[in-house]
Amino acid sequence: MSARRLPGPLLVVTDRHGSARPLVDTVAACLDGGTRWIWFRDRDMEPGERRCLGARLRDLTWSADAALTIGGDLDLAADLGADGVHLGGDRLDQIRAARARLGPTALIGVSAHTCAEIARAAAEGVDYATLSPIFASASKPGYGPALGPAAIRKAVTRTGLPVVALGGVTSGTLAGCRAAGAVAVAVMGAPMRAADPAAETRRLIRAWQHAG
Repeated sequence: MSARRLPGPLLVVTDRHGSARPLVDTVAACLDGGTRWIWFRDRDMEPGERRCLGARLRDLTWSADAALTIGGDLDLAADLGADGVHLGGDRLDQIRAARARLGPTALIGVSAHTCAEIARAAAEGVDYATLSPIFASASKPGYGPALGPAAIRKAVTRTGLPVVALGGVTSGTLAGCRAAGAVAVAVMGAPMRAADPAAETRRLIRAWQHAG
């Protein structure tokens, strides 16, 4: 099992369509607010455009001593020298290739929606898995009903893999995720849409700390 330490308890997931300002500005504000882990999702971009934006986010995160995970594109993660890659649940066969290409210190994560998927990912050597949707979420409408924090406890107990709670997580609901064994929460909507992303990020981090 991986002993790699995750960058922090709050993984901010990007969404340039939902961002109230240019994405680079929103991410900068989230970093100012205290997050040290960014997941560059936004996969609906022309490759060259996505690479340029990814390079800007890489420089931004590194200047803040934070980590950048690239969503779903191993080639881009390698080209940018990113801190890790996050693979879809249908790409478990790429986990070992990602480790070989990005190296032993890279963070390799996957998206999962069941305990069985997490178990398979753990066997392939990932560092963590996001489990979703924990709560009802507008961004996760096609993955069935909310799993609830009990699913986190089940996955952690059965697999031992670090689980990051995703889907409908807010400052008001993340305490249940931490109590159930999540090592972190992944949040997209709240910081992306916020008029003040830095303040929203601080709110989420404080809520995590108070839940401990």
